[in-house]
Amino acid sequence: MSNDNATNTTAATSVSDLPLSPGDWELDTLHSAANFTIRHLGITKVRGRFTDLKAVLYVGETAADVRVSAEIALASIDTGNPDRDAHTRSADLLDVEKRPTMTFRSTRVSGADEDWTMEGDLTIGDVTRPITFAVELGGVAVFPVDRRNHAGFEATGEIRRSDYGLDFGTGLLSDAVKIHLDMQFIGPEGAEGTESTEGTDD
Repeated sequence: MSNDNATNTTAATSVSDLPLSPGDWELDTLHSAANFTIRHLGITKVRGRFTDLKAVLYVGETAADVRVSAEIALASIDTGNPDRDAHTRSADLLDVEKRPTMTFRSTRVSGADEDWTMEGDLTIGDVTRPITFAVELGGVAVFPVDRRNHAGFEATGEIRRSDYGLDFGTGLLSDAVKIHLDMQFIGPEGAEGTESTEGTDD
């Protein structure tokens, strides 16, 4: 995914608060997941995920700028039921022919230690709305296979389907959808793989 430096916003804290080497951190898709939860009939939770995702985390050289961009292919939805997934992709529901992607661009990142807040714009189809994620830094470690730094994050947020014109299934499905992201990013090539930090275990 391209990283447009001109359109992203400065973070509120210094780079020293985020123990990452400056540059572009690419997503490790093998160790990342984009999950969601929605309520059915108001009494049970249906969980699913999107399997096709891309993201870039940019850390500035010395200025306090941290930026994140991400893209998810909506057709990659997986709720564990092929028939339900096919119907969800159809024009009755997500209509992935008209809404192929969901994209995110951060506008502000702030925090310290393991606890961070990421604000940004989430676009589904032709509708863009603000969203805020609570982010926990799991830690930074060297992956022995590639000898590069890997940073792990857990992010949680919530959207309302009606904000994006996805008001199908009213009364059957909740308007609120909870988002849970587990993201691992790979440090820039050329950066020494020596960083090691640990976040909380819970």
